[in-house]
Amino acid sequence: MSDATPILHMLSPQKHMSPFDVNMAADAGFKVIVPYINVTLDETTALVQDAIFSRPPDYGVRTGMFIGGKDAIVALDMMEAARKAMVPPFELSVIADPAGSFTTAAAMVACVERVLKQKFGRGWKGTKVAVFGATGVVGFASSIITALEGAEVTLVAHRGVDRVIKSAAVSKERFGVDLTAASGETEAQKREILANAEVVFAAAAAGVQVITKEDKEFARNLLVAADVNAVPPAGVEGMDLFMDGAPLPGTDAFGVGPLAIGDIKYKTESGLFKQMLSSKEALSLDFRHAFALARQLVA
Repeated sequence: MSDATPILHMLSPQKHMSPFDVNMAADAGFKVIVPYINVTLDETTALVQDAIFSRPPDYGVRTGMFIGGKDAIVALDMMEAARKAMVPPFELSVIADPAGSFTTAAAMVACVERVLKQKFGRGWKGTKVAVFGATGVVGFASSIITALEGAEVTLVAHRGVDRVIKSAAVSKERFGVDLTAASGETEAQKREILANAEVVFAAAAAGVQVITKEDKEFARNLLVAADVNAVPPAGVEGMDLFMDGAPLPGTDAFGVGPLAIGDIKYKTESGLFKQMLSSKEALSLDFRHAFALARQLVA
């Protein structure tokens, strides 16, 4: 196996594979990296079997399949198809990280968890979490991670509650978690949600401010707010890019900014690639494994 070249096949349902992920894989140690674009779910099986049957079984641990794109459900479906396509002892490692969302969500949750423990001596169990940008891939993954840890999670809708109701149903079906769907389309609705939230995740699109200075005045129970948006304006007004458990202006809460989250996200994605390269068995890695590693990194 020591002579086997580390090869990573990177699948994207879109017309491009993310250069970010290609660079991360190369820096982690993969020597041959091949992107495949416009890949459909029903093409996954053939691609995986081409990869596993072209190498001896003991080379399988030096062969990886990365699933990208921008749709969490499609990525998870492709990941499941990849697992089912393997024919032991012919196997390979699979990792899903669509739009970098799984590792970003894992990093955000781990960073906030550290602040909760350091500042308040508590974890996720029973903590009331409001997720803004809940229909995006980061919002989707972070809501499931925290719900699996025992948090009471509300998915906040900005343009029609039907989409977050669907997300809640999919999360229940796939992961057995109960998420609450709520409309935050009006200022009154949003501020009512904020009044009950102890943790806020701002995971809306880049450059979209979801919580203003005026909104923060209603967040009387807020303990920690996290924002993944590095493009001005901040998703949470007053959030500094480098904030990592510092007081959030206009509240009694603490903030976690996008570059603090990004640092752990980078280390998490790199670390997962390195796990694939060093493992003695084929791995299957999604946002739950990303969170486990992010937790270690912030400890």
